[in-house]
Amino acid sequence: MAAPLSRSRCLLSSSTTLKGAASRTVSRPRTFATTIDSSSQQQSSTSQNPTSRAPTTFRDKLNAGPSFADFVSSPETPPSPYELKTATVGPEGRKKTITRLPEWLKTPIPSGNANYKKIKNDLRGLNLHTVCEEARCPNINDCWGGSSKSAATATIMLMGDTCTRGCRFCAVKTSRTPPPLDVHEPENTAEALKRWGLGYVVLTAVDRDDLSDGGARHWAETVIKIKQKAPQMLVETLTGDFFGDMEMVKLVAASGMDVFAHNIETVEALTPHVRDRRATFRTSLEVLRVAKETQPDLITKTSIMLGLGETEEQIWDALKELRKNNVDVVTFGQYMRPTRRHMAVTEYITPDKFEQWRQRALDMGFLYCASGPLVRSSYKAGEAFIENVLKKRAAKRNEMVGAQAVEGDTKTA
Repeated sequence: MAAPLSRSRCLLSSSTTLKGAASRTVSRPRTFATTIDSSSQQQSSTSQNPTSRAPTTFRDKLNAGPSFADFVSSPETPPSPYELKTATVGPEGRKKTITRLPEWLKTPIPSGNANYKKIKNDLRGLNLHTVCEEARCPNINDCWGGSSKSAATATIMLMGDTCTRGCRFCAVKTSRTPPPLDVHEPENTAEALKRWGLGYVVLTAVDRDDLSDGGARHWAETVIKIKQKAPQMLVETLTGDFFGDMEMVKLVAASGMDVFAHNIETVEALTPHVRDRRATFRTSLEVLRVAKETQPDLITKTSIMLGLGETEEQIWDALKELRKNNVDVVTFGQYMRPTRRHMAVTEYITPDKFEQWRQRALDMGFLYCASGPLVRSSYKAGEAFIENVLKKRAAKRNEMVGAQAVEGDTKTA
């Protein structure tokens, strides 16, 4: 009986031991090889970094700086050369955003040029005026600053510096009762131009609605005097509409000039808002038509300002009307606001758009078209082209006259 009893005790004690071990095993959670014990990780980090460092300014700047993605990202698109820039101006509480003048419209200030000063002194000495100064033309430095006076271009303005009309785009002075005409002006103008030795000259004038003939006889006398003193000089006249008196238009057109110019200024729809109320689109077309009919050999010319709010369709219509009236030359330029009292610029037209209108005008049959942001009625490149055309026409006429003379001599013999 002793042996079985000891064996049973042994089995009992071993089962008790296994139960105890099992209970100890169950009370402790099982861990895997890939499991990270947070407590052990915290202990290890504490042992590695016994004292934590405060964040430094350098680390803050480094974290706020560019990331690796910023260095491998695609480059930014470069700004357009025709992108308009804006600026905020005005005192606090009354600030407003304005559009800055585009880079392609900025020109140098006319100062310090010797030739510029010479021309200005000659004009003042003879009591002459120029539209370059009165209308604040942006090209005055380029036109007056040639290497010599013969290489320069100055547009003489006849009948004083005060106009009887008040167009909303023009910087010329206005008055209902301007000073009387200078009776010596035709002679002085012809003398000045002869002294300069120019090959091509442009004359313009203020509107003189206070005169019975609108200044037409003064115009004609000036052209005749110039042709007497300098027969080879080519003369372009930029006239007004003589208040719609077509007989006065005929008088001026027959005085001997080579180019007859009259500006329509803008499209028909904007004419009442841009020009003086006495000037109309249809009257301007009739002036150009009558001048051409009076002297068919005349080159007729006009100019259109862009940036006043006109549409492409309106420009097309204006060009079609000009071709119907046999106008030979058209120019396009950007309207630039002279002062705050004048019309605001609606849009700055890009050089590419001006080139597009030049091509369109030539395709429509115009003899020549000068088109660009700084192009004005009196534009040197256009004058050079027209000068060549006129010289070729004169040479052709001389050949025909010579051939007819030879033929007449042959028949007589």
